[in-house]
Amino acid sequence: MLDARATLSPADAQTLVPELDTLLARATEALRARVGGGRIDPAVLETDQHAAHALSWLATYVESLRQLSAWAGRLGEAFGEIEALILQIGFGEYLTQIAGGIPMSQTEFARLSDLGIDWQPSDAARAAMGGNSPQARARLVALMQDNAGRATVGATGLDEDLEMIRDQFRRYAEDRVIPNAHEWHLKDELIPMEVINELAELGVFGLTIPEEFGGLGLSKASMVVVSEELSRGYIGVGSLGTRSEIAAELILVGGTPEQKEQWLPKLASGEILPTAVFTEPNTGSDLGSLRTRAVRTEDGWEITGNKTWITHAARTHVMTLLARTESDTTDWRGLSMFLAEKTPGTDENPFPTPGMTGGEIEVLGYRGMKEYELGFDGFKVKAENLLGGQPGQGFKQLMQTFESARIQTAARAIGVAQSALELGMRYALDRKQFGKALIEFPRVADKLALTAVEIMIARQLTYHSAWQKDHDKRCDLEAGMAKLLGARVAWAAADNALQIHGGNGFALEYTISRVLCDARILNIFEGAAEIQAQVIARRLLG
Repeated sequence: MLDARATLSPADAQTLVPELDTLLARATEALRARVGGGRIDPAVLETDQHAAHALSWLATYVESLRQLSAWAGRLGEAFGEIEALILQIGFGEYLTQIAGGIPMSQTEFARLSDLGIDWQPSDAARAAMGGNSPQARARLVALMQDNAGRATVGATGLDEDLEMIRDQFRRYAEDRVIPNAHEWHLKDELIPMEVINELAELGVFGLTIPEEFGGLGLSKASMVVVSEELSRGYIGVGSLGTRSEIAAELILVGGTPEQKEQWLPKLASGEILPTAVFTEPNTGSDLGSLRTRAVRTEDGWEITGNKTWITHAARTHVMTLLARTESDTTDWRGLSMFLAEKTPGTDENPFPTPGMTGGEIEVLGYRGMKEYELGFDGFKVKAENLLGGQPGQGFKQLMQTFESARIQTAARAIGVAQSALELGMRYALDRKQFGKALIEFPRVADKLALTAVEIMIARQLTYHSAWQKDHDKRCDLEAGMAKLLGARVAWAAADNALQIHGGNGFALEYTISRVLCDARILNIFEGAAEIQAQVIARRLLG
């Protein structure tokens, strides 16, 4: 047996968190002084953007280690050798990166010197840095070889009900999604309606909708588990529920009683499929500058303008559509949200509704629902379909859904990363080179070990965000961090798994080629990584 005795206990890990909190407080105060002190100057903050984003990544790492420590402490008797290795490798690696440089992207690093501070780690922190040893990584991979087919590595720390939900959707993904996903991708096909109907029967579209409106009334944590497992099968399938989740939350937080009664039961049952219509060709993440306009008429509203990157637009029944209802405004004020009804299209005529046209955007991955550009020219919306009944509330209504959207995206990222890990593990076990399996080469094993550790770190940060949301606590910061880290972890996992495949990974016939393409979008949609880091920094600075 490899000598990889645990060097960090859950109690030891917990004692390191206050030291990291102090470091983060110093970094925050140092940057705050540089960008205006008590009143933050947005222009200065933007000029000092690298430092601001360094602070965001530092805060994300501190919160990640807090949640990894909390996970280890909750496990009790379930804290076994795999969990001990994940804990010590995770702390060892992330503490070392905090001291030396956190990768924000392949070429950009967040360093404490960017923030004008240094850190002299305590003796305990220095000892923990040694936890990511070659022996520890090798031992973790040796233990993982008995778990290559499982959807998780190590105990997740979830309760029995959530694990039952996980098991149900893991089996569904194994039976109905994984055998077909790569063909759907290669043929650039829509996910079959048969699968959508099965997901509706399983309750995916009404998972968090209250029972009084026909949903299951379950927690955001359950949504995370379902999204994670379905995305492990195929991100397109995992993302189907996101459409209904966000549409339902918009209606729940901003709709009138009549709108809730009309729309929520149909969303929950899957009778109607929604799509989000927010982004415009020249706005990207700057939703406040939208130009699509809605003009009041005698019997409702008429929409004119262009939208882009609209997912699953053709065969859906209703659009949550953001448009400008006050022509004299140029920012987020004057925007309204509409429940814009449309007729589902066909392959021959994808957009049959009068006043609406569209064209497909061909994409690398994330193909199962397709992406579209849409044009509106006098598109009619009923008066009663203005969300909330009052104009000018659209941006505020949308902001109230951002926490859930980012938690959802983090969950999908975990699923994609887990898929990459399992593909890489399976190939490393099966492929022989120079007379032995690839997994016997340390650099290959290291990739698998560190991927598994980072998946667990991102998973625990995401679960914590969902827990906060379920307990009516503000969690925009935690949700943003989970999305930021989860997207990076998914891309690294897919890239490393493809590297393990070598030349075969570059061949379209191998599943990892699809997973790599699917992973890339996670750093872009629901707020690009740079936008996400900027939002986190502003929140930290106050």
